[in-house]
Amino acid sequence: MPLPVLFIAVPAVLGSAGVGLTAKAGLDQHTAKKLNDKSNSRIENAGLRLERLREECGISLQKLGEEKLYVLNNSIKKFVDLFSQLKNVDFTNSIGLEELKRFHIDKKEFDELEEMSMFALSVGEGVVAGAAGGALAAFGAYSAAGMFATASTGTAIASLSGAAATNATLAFFGGGAISAGGLGMAGGAAVLGGIVAGPALLVMGIITGAKSGKDLENAKANAEKANEICEQFEKGSLQCIAIRRRTYMFYNLLAYLDCFLTPLCFEMEKIIEEEGTNYSSLSCESKKNIACAASVAVTIKAILDTPILTEEGYLTDESLKAVESANSDISRIEKIKGEK
Repeated sequence: MPLPVLFIAVPAVLGSAGVGLTAKAGLDQHTAKKLNDKSNSRIENAGLRLERLREECGISLQKLGEEKLYVLNNSIKKFVDLFSQLKNVDFTNSIGLEELKRFHIDKKEFDELEEMSMFALSVGEGVVAGAAGGALAAFGAYSAAGMFATASTGTAIASLSGAAATNATLAFFGGGAISAGGLGMAGGAAVLGGIVAGPALLVMGIITGAKSGKDLENAKANAEKANEICEQFEKGSLQCIAIRRRTYMFYNLLAYLDCFLTPLCFEMEKIIEEEGTNYSSLSCESKKNIACAASVAVTIKAILDTPILTEEGYLTDESLKAVESANSDISRIEKIKGEK
């Protein structure tokens, strides 16, 4: 269905029957129609571009939400289960672990990881068809700890779905095609980083019964208005692209960290089986393995704690800083792991 954009009705006959158009009036009428058609086309193309990018951005946020759930339900859950078995854990005085001291995981951080894992499990069990898309997009866009981990496990999916339903940005990404009038918010308006896009902006009105000269003047005014609308749509499109790129950065980072943590967890499991659960009596090599696993878990938690978007739809500065910090942590941990 075409966008509900400019529709300028240009009378085929002006005046009463038997009155002909002058040559100038006819030329003005033809020029006005061409100008209006061009304005319509420009707005339609800009709207279709925004619609495509909106859909792609919504999918990327949903995929990030799925990856967060996967990491929490697998490598993080396994780490939490294994780490909770250890006693007398102290990284501060371990020989050869000086570089890992900055990754100290305290009880509060560990408890938060455990809560996140429990929350993710309840979300995974509660996600059903119809609620999954918006809920997972919410989980992808915002801080797992700050926004959702406070919910009880029994209301986790309801909390996520509620956020997706009431948040303007998420509603925009999951609210249906623009061409069908579905901008995802009650009343037909949506907000994306301060860019307002709604039917009131799309509809320019209908001009009927005007003189040919007036039609041309209106067509020129409509062309100027079309410039403003296309500029708004382009800003929204660029915002969608930026959000999608940041989302991919988080997704790739989490996927890599998950692949890093999983084998470390298997090593922890073997250490506990062979050397026991008293950290202070473990070999230096085993302590280093466990410290590395804790380091990766802390880095994952930092990513999960960081929202990509503000509720107004802007990219957060802390999300970029979190990516840079995580990459730095990974380089440091890889170096230590390679020195084993």
